[in-house]
Amino acid sequence: MTITLLDLILLAVMLVSAALAMVRGFTREVLSIASWVAAAAATVFFFEPARAIAREHIHFNPPQIADVVAAGSIFIVVLLVVSFITMKISDAILDSRVGPIDRILGFVFGAARGLLLVVVAFMFFTWLVPEKGQPEWFRTAQSKPFLQDAGDKLLALLPEDPESTILQKLKRRDGAGGDAANPAAPATPDAAAPAPDESQDVSPADKQGLDKLLEQDGKPKQ
Repeated sequence: MTITLLDLILLAVMLVSAALAMVRGFTREVLSIASWVAAAAATVFFFEPARAIAREHIHFNPPQIADVVAAGSIFIVVLLVVSFITMKISDAILDSRVGPIDRILGFVFGAARGLLLVVVAFMFFTWLVPEKGQPEWFRTAQSKPFLQDAGDKLLALLPEDPESTILQKLKRRDGAGGDAANPAAPATPDAAAPAPDESQDVSPADKQGLDKLLEQDGKPKQ
């Protein structure tokens, strides 16, 4: 059994990721991901008011630069604050009795994370470089069938056309929002509906008077 460069890369990435996660602990690794998610959510939630303030005080051309400054400021501030809090929590857990368990779980988490990184890089490389152009150390690697199978399972979790799926969801959401914005819109009258017969409201006396006027207008003046 020959070990190629791809096999060594897989082992190295998994071991380095596992070692770093073991030192940091499972709790810190998970909470660090939560910090990034919280920062992204805060950026989306507070972007509109922050953009208005940024455009009022920061005069750039184009004004989109102020938008970038507003979004980046929110993201960085929230990320730093939440990361500081999560660091204190994870340090307290590492110093407690469950610290060794937290480190073991961190090692497992780090190894899985390293494997995921290599699988994603493997799939990108196979998509970018055709099989005939792949180097020998890549084609003959012992880990290639495993990485290919893991990549296929990962792709199976994604929709067939992610871009079209996202665009369709956005269009549906916009359409629903437009309908909800005007719930009490008056109904348009039916163009095919017959017009009311106004002649039924004229009395016989009025009709007789109109006929006399028409006769007088029709006579020649002397």
